[in-house]
Amino acid sequence: MINTKSSFSLLLLLFLSLPHLAYPQQKDIALAEEYYAQNEYEKAREIYARVAGQPQTLSLIYSHYLKTLVGLKDWKEAEKLTKRQSKENPETVVYRLDYAWVLEQQTLLPAADKEIAAINDELRKRPEATEEAIEHAMRIDHNDWAEKIILASRKNQKEKSRWAVELAQVYMMQGKQTEAVEELVQYASTHKDELDAVKNALQEVISKPEDFDKLEQNLLTKLEKDQDQIVYNELLLWIYLQQKRFNRAFIQVRALDKRYQEEGNQVINVALIALKNNDFNASAQMFEYIVKTYPQGANYGYARNMFLKCKEEAIRNTYPIDKTEIENLIGQYRLLLNELGQNYKTKEAMRNMALLYAFYLNKKDTAVVLLNEAINASQGSADFMASAKIDLGDIYLLKDEAWESTLLYSQVELARKEHPIGHEAKLRNAKLSYYKGEFDLATEHLDILKEATSREISNDAMELSLLIKDNILEDTLGTALKEFSKVELLLFQHRENEALTRLDTLLKNYPKENVVEKALLTKAQLLLRVGKVQEAIKPLEEVQTSFPEGIYGDDAMFLLGKIYEVHLQDKEKAKTVYQDFLIKFPASVFTAEARKRFRILRGDFMN
Repeated sequence: MINTKSSFSLLLLLFLSLPHLAYPQQKDIALAEEYYAQNEYEKAREIYARVAGQPQTLSLIYSHYLKTLVGLKDWKEAEKLTKRQSKENPETVVYRLDYAWVLEQQTLLPAADKEIAAINDELRKRPEATEEAIEHAMRIDHNDWAEKIILASRKNQKEKSRWAVELAQVYMMQGKQTEAVEELVQYASTHKDELDAVKNALQEVISKPEDFDKLEQNLLTKLEKDQDQIVYNELLLWIYLQQKRFNRAFIQVRALDKRYQEEGNQVINVALIALKNNDFNASAQMFEYIVKTYPQGANYGYARNMFLKCKEEAIRNTYPIDKTEIENLIGQYRLLLNELGQNYKTKEAMRNMALLYAFYLNKKDTAVVLLNEAINASQGSADFMASAKIDLGDIYLLKDEAWESTLLYSQVELARKEHPIGHEAKLRNAKLSYYKGEFDLATEHLDILKEATSREISNDAMELSLLIKDNILEDTLGTALKEFSKVELLLFQHRENEALTRLDTLLKNYPKENVVEKALLTKAQLLLRVGKVQEAIKPLEEVQTSFPEGIYGDDAMFLLGKIYEVHLQDKEKAKTVYQDFLIKFPASVFTAEARKRFRILRGDFMN
């Protein structure tokens, strides 16, 4: 039964569409539509039959009139109606399809099939009506007829990829996923300008890892047979990026780079995605490719710097950090500056060097001098100068000069108020307030940052805000949280041994506080940083046993899997942990990475 509001809307729409009809006739049709909407077919038929005499009127009521007749099983009148419309509108194939539909509703399937065959014969002579026929077949939920019409059209017109998108849609509606994917790939091969649309469509069709594997094998087979069909490389690149298989992505983007002579432009984009996903080795390989392949190219200087940045990230994420490796890396940055000079193009290299001096070699004054040199070389770049000021604030925090830090952060925050860099500065100020135990002030900053345009900043703000609120609900003074915030400041300052001692004291003195779950996770991360890998397992297992419904369970379990996989080289144990993780935390932010790692360990594919 249709509601009053919908009924009124239906009537209004109908009246607006009937300006050429007399008012009594308008009123009759509106009433019939109301009866139809309420499934009162007998009453609707009586009115429809009365007003159906004029062709213009019939075209308006035809669809609902036909469905009314079918609803009443008045097959004779339904056939008569479709035949009449077909005779009066011979150029419109829709009515013949409706006649076939009426036959099918009577379970006269051979007769319906015969009519569809006749329609295909007609479309062979009038191919311009094919699109209308396909659309109507799909509209009346007859995807099998749409499929027959498309395949017949292809045969008649000898166009292999004709109606590929429509046929893919038909196959999707029929649950024929493999056939739908094949049609989309076929379409992409002949319509390269529609490749992004094809990728979007494929995203709707395939989602499971095995579906991507099937498509990958399909494309690799096609590429072997036709290596000049570059669209296969494009689609393989898209698959590998979806799966975060960046070594394989590099193979494809390198082929595209050579084919299109892009001088590394697309390679850089993929390399940056790999870097953001912490695949430092794959990212470094891509930047190194640009350096070696285009030594005179416009991307050379940037690629040289980013290659060193990838090596830096790999060193900084391999625990315990080797200071000799840091010094060697600074030496390579020096070679870069000697080759290209201290200028706008090498400002990021100078900035990276400064941070290495400050955070890993305890040469804070050297870092400040180098950062100021980088600012001078930046040619007034507002974004770079703002980022460098934040770095200076961090260095002053290393020196325990929090007042200088907050001044610098606040300058950037005010100057770049609605910019992500300004949001980053506000987050730094929030963390600084948190380190000092000023939780109310920190929360004020964080509540604003929850709406930040940068998802990363917004997520960081929400996580810290949640930590504060969870731990001052029962302990309004936040005594345990103040101790933990001091631990986090020591971690920021790379004073690991002091942080570990203070953390053990916190866990001993406040065993029942909410902050314990986070503290255990932090202890495991800290033990990894100082090279005590085996000891890091116990606090992670304690997170899972003591806080089964806690908010850090997925962090702890994923890190445990990485310890077994990367640090202890126990692949079977790592595989078990990842498998359990996928069952327990299917919606975690780590799920995609855990699935990838599990499948690599299982031997599903080479990374």
